[in-house]
Amino acid sequence: MIFLKYLLLFGGAGMIAAAIALLSRDRYLLARHKQLEAAGTAPLPEAPPVRWGAPLAVALLAWGPILLALGIVVVPSGMGGVRVSQTSGTLPGTLYPGTHFITPMGESLVLFDTRDQLFTTGTVEDGKAASTKPLPSADFLHVQAKEGLTVGLAITIRYHLDAKHLDYIQANLPQPVEKEIVPPIVASAWRELVPNYTVREVFATKREEIRKKASDVITAKLAADGIVVKEVMLRDIQLPPEYAKGLENLLLKEQENDQMGVQTEIQEKQVRISELEAEATKAQQVKQAEGQAQVRVLQAKAEADAMQYTLPLKQKQIEESKLEAEARKEATVQNAEASAQATVKNAEAMAQAKVIDSKAEMERRKLLAEAEAERIRVTAAADAERMRNEGAILKQNPLLINKIVAEKLSDKLQIMMVPSDGKFFFANDVLKSMNMANKGGEAEQGEEK
Repeated sequence: MIFLKYLLLFGGAGMIAAAIALLSRDRYLLARHKQLEAAGTAPLPEAPPVRWGAPLAVALLAWGPILLALGIVVVPSGMGGVRVSQTSGTLPGTLYPGTHFITPMGESLVLFDTRDQLFTTGTVEDGKAASTKPLPSADFLHVQAKEGLTVGLAITIRYHLDAKHLDYIQANLPQPVEKEIVPPIVASAWRELVPNYTVREVFATKREEIRKKASDVITAKLAADGIVVKEVMLRDIQLPPEYAKGLENLLLKEQENDQMGVQTEIQEKQVRISELEAEATKAQQVKQAEGQAQVRVLQAKAEADAMQYTLPLKQKQIEESKLEAEARKEATVQNAEASAQATVKNAEAMAQAKVIDSKAEMERRKLLAEAEAERIRVTAAADAERMRNEGAILKQNPLLINKIVAEKLSDKLQIMMVPSDGKFFFANDVLKSMNMANKGGEAEQGEEK
């Protein structure tokens, strides 16, 4: 609907603009023709006529969509609307948030805020007057108590307009309602109610009762005018300075009296506690004395009874001591004999052990000698076999003799001169030494055999 409304408005405006453009074009062509005719440069056709009919018809048709667009109204969220006719006045019924259609040029829409509103008197915690609407006064609501003293009340009324009765509010109540209706009714209710109570009752003992009665009166009065009251709060009470000072002194005296009463009770309790402690100590001492006397009597009886059994017990103890002494003597003799026998047996065992150790040592040395002889025989046989193999290899390759000698003397000689044939270079000496070594090995093997 909103899109349709703006479409109709733009369409009507466009038609009016088109009518103006047509009329302006005809007037421009007429003026141009007159200028050319005045100049007389060439023969001209007849002057074009100004067409009034087509632009006028377009302009009249343009009012159709504009009137339709004006008939579409929108009620925002949290608001309520009432139709007011130019001929019939306020029409019954409420227009709720959304899009509605009214008679263009014949009806108008009046909007009311249906959300919760606050009427507040007195200063709030941040020191500023608080209200969703401008208030007639941010001061305390001054009322007189039963004694004739003036008391300041800081109150807050939470209310909202009943959407079902917006037509009644528009037709019968002065506007705006939050300024013309709510403040007088609230002030009147409190000023009629508070004079029935004393300042002390208003301030302390019957504060909640007064608030509840005022809430009932305000709710009933405003409900008759289509205003729904949700909550009535009595936030603070401003006492007269003299009364506040006297009340403060009275409260201090009452507090001192209460403190003295508490101190008196504490002292009485302390005295009572001391008495109870003394009685408990006395009873405890009596009980202790009685217990000690009974213990002494029992000890005397026990000693008398014990004397009857003392002598037989002493005799038995003496006999037991003699028997224990004889038993210890017998045990000592037996231990000595056993010790001597154990010493002889230990000596014999040690001698046998030494004989066995000497035999084992001789056997071990014999085995070691045999193992050493066997090792020497095996080593000599291996050396003889190695020498025979080396001799055979040298006979086949005499030049290896030069290489072996060179390796043996390499750490002492830097240059060696060798004959070109090298056939008899140290060959005889080396072969002689090898043959002597072989003969020595064969001789040792023969001796061992």
